[in-house]
Amino acid sequence: MTRISPRLPVGTTSWVITDGKIGDEVHCFGIAEALGLSPERRLVEPRAPWSWMAPYGPVDWRDGPSRRSSPIAPPFPDIVIASGRRTVPYLLTVKRASRGRTFTVFSKDPYRGLKAADVIYVPEHDALRGDNVVTTLTSPHRLTAEGFKAARECPDIRLAPLQAPRVGFVLGGPSGQYKFKSEDAARLTGIAAQVLRNGYSVMVTPSRRTPDFVLAAFRETLGPALEEGRAFVWDGQGENPYMPILALSDAIVITGDSVNMIGEAAMSGVPIHIVESSGGHLKMTRFIDRMVEIGAARRWAGRIERFSYAPVDATPEIAEGVAARYHHFRAQRRMSGS
Repeated sequence: MTRISPRLPVGTTSWVITDGKIGDEVHCFGIAEALGLSPERRLVEPRAPWSWMAPYGPVDWRDGPSRRSSPIAPPFPDIVIASGRRTVPYLLTVKRASRGRTFTVFSKDPYRGLKAADVIYVPEHDALRGDNVVTTLTSPHRLTAEGFKAARECPDIRLAPLQAPRVGFVLGGPSGQYKFKSEDAARLTGIAAQVLRNGYSVMVTPSRRTPDFVLAAFRETLGPALEEGRAFVWDGQGENPYMPILALSDAIVITGDSVNMIGEAAMSGVPIHIVESSGGHLKMTRFIDRMVEIGAARRWAGRIERFSYAPVDATPEIAEGVAARYHHFRAQRRMSGS
């Protein structure tokens, strides 16, 4: 497919539909922003039994587009980007109610086949394939090269005192078949203590899934270093310094339970060391294997390793794939007079 600018025409109207899950919103807004859009956020909260039936059933009757309070009430936009199984019936309803005029995009497998949206994005480790499927190794996100440059040139005031070299610790948490146990916390904090002994400053950022006992273990282990200004653990106060930590890190230690987090870490271009927690999932293992294969990451092997790679960012490629299909879709509708 010919490479084109991912930016859609000025004035293109758009929605993002999710049920509020942060990972889904990161995907949708990342794609939208790469397309040059400023979408309206439409949050769906279907009640039981409609939530149970998703993605196969209809929308909750109170959310029908004819109802003024509906999150999908018209006027319909030019493009809708959605993610999450509970949003699939809403996306299909917008398509029908707009008489096909609205272009629809879905991020991740909708489990309704290729006709669920005009374009479907899936990560490489998922099986869905088709002419309207865009596939990349890493997932879409909202981080940008410009943001990384700014964070390096003007460091977050909370991180600026930490001397280089710095290691960022990016923590996930329980997710599906991944379990965070006391032994996982002990392994991670042991790595942090070792890194400190080896002369690195340590920066720790948790996710919403990170258990409190894991953070408590980090604060206990890093206690003296926190007081001496050689370590930082985000306590949830103020803006999350997640991106500044990625930008300032000379190496990253990250838990192996999130495609999104590992993909975002790869924007840094610095060595990524993956620590796999208790449990596991074949798809995640395949993803980590591929990150190792392309030279962007290694599984933790007892020390900080030095290696280099070009920053990995699939978001522009995904946006290009969406934009090309969007332009084709509009051209076809103009030709048909609809």
